Amino acid sequence: MPLWDAFAALGAYARVTTALAPFALAMVLRAAFGRNRFISWLITISTLWFLLNVLLAPYSPGMREDLQSIKSLLQ
Repeated sequence: MPLWDAFAALGAYARVTTALAPFALAMVLRAAFGRNRFISWLITISTLWFLLNVLLAPYSPGMREDLQSIKSLLQ
């Protein structure tokens, strides 16, 4: 099973959780350990992960079907 299929099989709430959880964890680590280079890298990487999830969401099969159904309702 390709990795993309595993993410596509997840529900909407699970996809949001996988997008937000790394960022939330990085914020908790920053609050617990303060500022350092490792935490800064974690925040940067988790922010990029969230950005990729947001930008690629419309291209997932479920989202494409939803967008097409909205388009057909508007016509």
